Amino acid sequence: MDKQEFDVEVLLPVHNEANIIEKVIREIYTEFSPRIKCQFIICEDGSSDNSQEVITQLSHEIPMKLIFSTERKGYSKAVKDGMLTTTAPYLLCLDSDGQCDPADFWKFWDSRQDYDVILGWRKPRRDASWRLFFSHMFFLVYQLFFHVPFHDPSCPFMLAKKDSAYKIGAKMGAMQQGFWWEFVARVKLANLRTKEVEINHRDRMGGKTQVYKLSKVPGIGIKHFLALFTILKDGRRND
Repeated sequence: MDKQEFDVEVLLPVHNEANIIEKVIREIYTEFSPRIKCQFIICEDGSSDNSQEVITQLSHEIPMKLIFSTERKGYSKAVKDGMLTTTAPYLLCLDSDGQCDPADFWKFWDSRQDYDVILGWRKPRRDASWRLFFSHMFFLVYQLFFHVPFHDPSCPFMLAKKDSAYKIGAKMGAMQQGFWWEFVARVKLANLRTKEVEINHRDRMGGKTQVYKLSKVPGIGIKHFLALFTILKDGRRND
């Protein structure tokens, strides 16, 4: 199928999800394909399991654009690399752990022509209590910088017009973690037309996981805080 025929591309960052990634992709494709033409952008980030093999096999059946990495480059770099390959009129970004419900997509799709970027709001958010606490604390600081009109700027459920996704994606890089915090801040600084949509946040399909150790959270928080100055400075420079 020619790339110009797709209505939307679905970007999924993948790292060590061999046990659930086929189920996640099939669920999304089953929900979308009867109504729209979609293609996946799979940003595989140096998995140590057989995620690449599972994805490659599935690509013979479901339209996919595959971006494989031999080394770990991190969530933010993986998502950015995929975002910059967007060719369909719209880009949908989701996490690949099954916590995002594909059925919520239609709330985004129905409003697509009126907004440049539509963001999800996980309500309620089904994450560990310690993660919710640190996220809330950072949110309070974050709002002092950007005053974003959103409840959940770290939500990985986002639909954007192609030009908007590329425009913001090309500027990303201040935060090595916290991709969506940075993305939403840059969307606000760019004065794009935005909307926030409540979504169902589910338990992770593969069970609980820990992206980084709790002991590393303070250091990550400090790096995030310093990155806010960089993002704000970039926004003022582009005014």
